[in-house]
Amino acid sequence: MSLLSNPRMAALAARAMQGAVGLGERRATAGARERWPELPRRSRELRIPTSVGTASALVYLPPTDDPSPVHVNFHGGGYVLASTEMDDPLCRYLAAEAGVTVVNVDYVVAPQHPFPAAPHQAYEVVRWVAEHGADQGWDGDRLTIGGQSAGGGLAAAVARLALERGGPRIALQVLHYPPLDLATSAKDKSAVAARPMLKPWMAEVFDGSYVPDPRQRTDRLVSPANPADTADLTGIAAALVITAELDLLRDEGDRYAERLRRAGALVEHHVVQGADHGYDGNDDELARQVYARIARQVGAAVV
Repeated sequence: MSLLSNPRMAALAARAMQGAVGLGERRATAGARERWPELPRRSRELRIPTSVGTASALVYLPPTDDPSPVHVNFHGGGYVLASTEMDDPLCRYLAAEAGVTVVNVDYVVAPQHPFPAAPHQAYEVVRWVAEHGADQGWDGDRLTIGGQSAGGGLAAAVARLALERGGPRIALQVLHYPPLDLATSAKDKSAVAARPMLKPWMAEVFDGSYVPDPRQRTDRLVSPANPADTADLTGIAAALVITAELDLLRDEGDRYAERLRRAGALVEHHVVQGADHGYDGNDDELARQVYARIARQVGAAVV
């Protein structure tokens, strides 16, 4: 058992990571905004009330002024890092190419807000977005959700809560290299990459900070790909699942895609060949190819 498997040590390490990321935040934000300058950035800020506290969001506007479909995006960062701006290229791409309004959510993170704060806040944000389209200029009845890495895990949790609570209706959930089995130790997961981007010690920090009580890690909102979750998923939102061939998290993403297929919910499962976790942050060509796939599926779901 490593030192980082202790939740207290994981939380200390997570706070240190937050501090380090915060020091470089301005440069990282500028770098994300400078990518793909041909894609316009028409945006406005939004604050959404939830029981967990007010969630800030950046709304990316599509080329049209008519009420458009709306896509809610949840960023990655291991449920620990508030890396909202890193998804700026994806949000601009979806607004421009899929013609949707994109609500990019700055949700609460651990260890300050451990599980289940984030998925419940995320669900309340999506419900609010669905209910307030007339006030905000989008069509809340044509709603999709998605996220990358931890954001994909949150999108899966929101889709599960929407299934259990009878809404809102979600036309598509986009799960992009998501963590879907926190009950399995990171040391027992295998990455094909010789030097994986997501290392087991990092996963230990993220998992231990987000869900400090190991008994909760089989919860359906964090580990729907774990065998402990056997509920019937019939009726859950249609899904696009994207996994990366070399990723430490690939196996659990593949398992969940198969589970969704059995439930009749899988629209597409795409494996990005030769790619590791977070590949789209530094490979523009591959990112464009996959973002185009996401835009096509989002657009088709809300026609």
